Amino acid sequence: AHGARYILQRVNTAIFDPVKLKRTILRVTEFLKSKGVPSLEVVAYENPWRIFKFLEGYTSHEVVSEPSQAYVVGRAFAKFQNDLADMPGPRLDEIIPKFHDTPDRLRQLDEARRADVMGRAASVAEELAFVDARRAQAGRIVSLMASGEIPERVTHNDTKINNVLTAPDGTAVVVDLDTVMPGSALYDFGDMVRTATASAAEDEKDLSKVGSKKAYFEALAQGYLEGARFLNEAERANLVFAGQLSTFEVGVRFLTDYLAGDTYFHTD
Repeated sequence: AHGARYILQRVNTAIFDPVKLKRTILRVTEFLKSKGVPSLEVVAYENPWRIFKFLEGYTSHEVVSEPSQAYVVGRAFAKFQNDLADMPGPRLDEIIPKFHDTPDRLRQLDEARRADVMGRAASVAEELAFVDARRAQAGRIVSLMASGEIPERVTHNDTKINNVLTAPDGTAVVVDLDTVMPGSALYDFGDMVRTATASAAEDEKDLSKVGSKKAYFEALAQGYLEGARFLNEAERANLVFAGQLSTFEVGVRFLTDYLAGDTYFHTD
């Protein structure tokens, strides 16, 4: 159409199985469309290329700069989880298996520590000791899922503010659906806490600036809980812990990658 804008993307097949990803994207977007929920609109999808319609009039933010934005993020992702809760059909593909399996992330760290291919383990002894002191809690969410105390849900798995677009009327659309797959709502919330309440960027070198903003957390939790009425008691009881665990997990990933030679997270 005249004046319409589109987004052309090439799927990174080194990370994603293109067949599974296409199947998931089409299922999720078509289901949301059937409910009248604003979402990404797929114009064409021929692996590894795809075209989405550009969402006109929406804005995105790279960082949360006030509590009201944290509230919007929490509310948007809660609604996203709720909208997909009754999606029919077979279980969604695991786009990245064991993505939020903290014990498995620790296993990978242990392998990298033993191999020590870059000779860096001695230089991060303090960080490794920090991890070792917190191992006992690392499997809590995975164990609660295995026992059935918390359910598997359709989750986003990349719940950063820049994946929420907002319109002037307050309508929010969740984008970047490449990691939508079965998981725990707790990891989604935990990742929101990690990214939306941080007082500094995750690559900040001055650690005295790094912390979590309480007012932002309270606004985030309020927005999320208003939309996430589907949570059971065990999920609600572990929301605060989820923020700690998600932050711990990504730290373990950073440390593993550092020991392995910066193969995933590139450094300056």
